[in-house]
Amino acid sequence: MALKDQLVQARKAKGMTQEELASKVFVTRQAVSRWENGETTPGIDMAKLLASVLDVPVMQLLDLPQEPSCQCCGTPFSVPNMDRGHDADGHENPDYCKWCYDKGTFAYQTMDDVIESSAPYLAEASGVTLDEAVSFMGALLPTLGHWHEAGGNN
Repeated sequence: MALKDQLVQARKAKGMTQEELASKVFVTRQAVSRWENGETTPGIDMAKLLASVLDVPVMQLLDLPQEPSCQCCGTPFSVPNMDRGHDADGHENPDYCKWCYDKGTFAYQTMDDVIESSAPYLAEASGVTLDEAVSFMGALLPTLGHWHEAGGNN
């Protein structure tokens, strides 16, 4: 579901008006209206604040394609050169890319390691600032399988 639709649904579920939501996230009612009409889209940091105020997971608000992706870094396998990694026995692992997982070993020990390594590539590929890429990855990584299994190590 698109962010605009998620936002309307979450706001109404909390019983809030556009004006009430706007005051809680320090914007105008018109800004909330433009988001809900799809005229504009809030940045990742605003999406995080909205998610917090509306008590929903930030990833629920973001309109991300639902496609297979690495459960360590979040990069979709459809991206060029995003081959899957291999287990120690040489078999391809369906959950992790070759950059995060090779020969049964993870390349990154913490989410901060992944962000430091991957955020510049994300920023370049998507045309966002490095700060926005870092913020997005900070929201995305805790939702991925590897970091759930690792106990959310950061």
